[in-house]
Amino acid sequence: MADASLTDLTAKEARQRIGSKEISPVELLEACVERIEAVDPAVNAICERDFDRARVQAVEAERTVLRGDDLPTLHGLPVAVKDLDETDGLRTTYGSPQFKDFVPDHDSVMVGRVKNAGGIVFCKSNTPEFGAGANTRNPVWGATGNPFNPDLNAGGSSGGSAAALACGMTLLATGSDMGGSLRIPAAYCGVSGFRPTPGLVPTMKRNLGWSPLSVSGPMGRNIEDICMLLAEQAADDPRDPLATAVDPMMLQSPQPVDLGGLRVAWTTDFGFAKVDNAYAETFKKKVAAIKGYFNECSEATPDLGDADGIFGVLRALSFVASHKETYERDKSLLGPNVLANYEQGAAMSLADVAKADVEHTNLYRRTESFFQEFDLLIGPTVPITPFPWSTWYLEEMNGEPLETYYSWLAPTYGITLTTCPAATIPCGLDEKGMPFGLQIVGAAKDDAFVLGAAHALEQAFARTTDLKRPAPDIAKLASGPTPSLRSIIEI
Repeated sequence: MADASLTDLTAKEARQRIGSKEISPVELLEACVERIEAVDPAVNAICERDFDRARVQAVEAERTVLRGDDLPTLHGLPVAVKDLDETDGLRTTYGSPQFKDFVPDHDSVMVGRVKNAGGIVFCKSNTPEFGAGANTRNPVWGATGNPFNPDLNAGGSSGGSAAALACGMTLLATGSDMGGSLRIPAAYCGVSGFRPTPGLVPTMKRNLGWSPLSVSGPMGRNIEDICMLLAEQAADDPRDPLATAVDPMMLQSPQPVDLGGLRVAWTTDFGFAKVDNAYAETFKKKVAAIKGYFNECSEATPDLGDADGIFGVLRALSFVASHKETYERDKSLLGPNVLANYEQGAAMSLADVAKADVEHTNLYRRTESFFQEFDLLIGPTVPITPFPWSTWYLEEMNGEPLETYYSWLAPTYGITLTTCPAATIPCGLDEKGMPFGLQIVGAAKDDAFVLGAAHALEQAFARTTDLKRPAPDIAKLASGPTPSLRSIIEI
């Protein structure tokens, strides 16, 4: 039996112990596999598995250590890959019945970089169909439950990655983010996520290569682990129009940031988002508890204008680009979220798109002016405590109806439009006893600074009982009744 405590190591600690021959990549992999087998039935975070091939890779990784060879950054570390990224020889479904039997013969660019850095890709993590929505459920794999209460939403669309990290099933996980998909599940599951500057992590997944909305990025239990993974994900790549030259040494570990010298703005609603009243009060209490860390901390927000309208147009445009052929061939192949986004976009005019692009440009410029006055912006990552995964999406807030299935994601998609790097870190519990995620935003392209500031806050929170990262009850998950999370066949 593997040492279960190995799954609770940070990725940085595990990598150091592998390098010093204190632990073996084989032992570490087996500990993760055993944790998956014990706990995943309760949360359904892991979909496809590749344990046998991973075991062969772990043995070879161990031999490399014993030979005394130079070891890459992620050598021997188990990595879960979100089921939106192609993995060579490992089924990739995108959460869609169209691809339920699809086995790629190649890795995505990002997955290839992770493997080249020594990461052992041993499983895929669950996601909504084509990543559409922040409730991780689909007709191929079923729903992912929250590790703190499996009846509740784990967030999305990287919900499987976040739940797996929280439960110690993996030490690192990949994700992607258009409207908040790296940040929302991290907030709900009590782990960390980082939305990097568009182009920092090259991708071939965007049909609209110049669009800054969708990015790939890292997830971990803390910012140090996120930096380790991001430094290997990031690269220049001529095939991605937004990719830029990167110095990985700037990202490998958090840069020192003195919180006491920072000018920080805080906002409950980013000037436009609907936020649950009780959740807003919880956030204000968090601000009262942490504002003393900074030189200045005042209420302010960039002017995001018609963020709802801009995001609606640009999001729909990306779905038209990705799903036009399928819609025209047989629209019944598309799930309700994807279908809604496609039809919204198909009904738009060129004038609608032009208006959204102009307003998006102005939003960006106003945000850059805002960050001339402030170093950081902090706010809630999500607007409400986790709701049941059986509720497909949030339809109302504070008694008022929401316009679309993604309207409740406004605190994160508003920041998506700015193109600013944004981290989410755990900040204690909310009013319902569930993890609370703090969103930390910096100026455009200042990824290293945002990561450094998030790391400094994370260290400060760890010293305070009410703010430190919460952990789920693994023993309870392993021994409790198993919900029927995999039983969903229709949505």
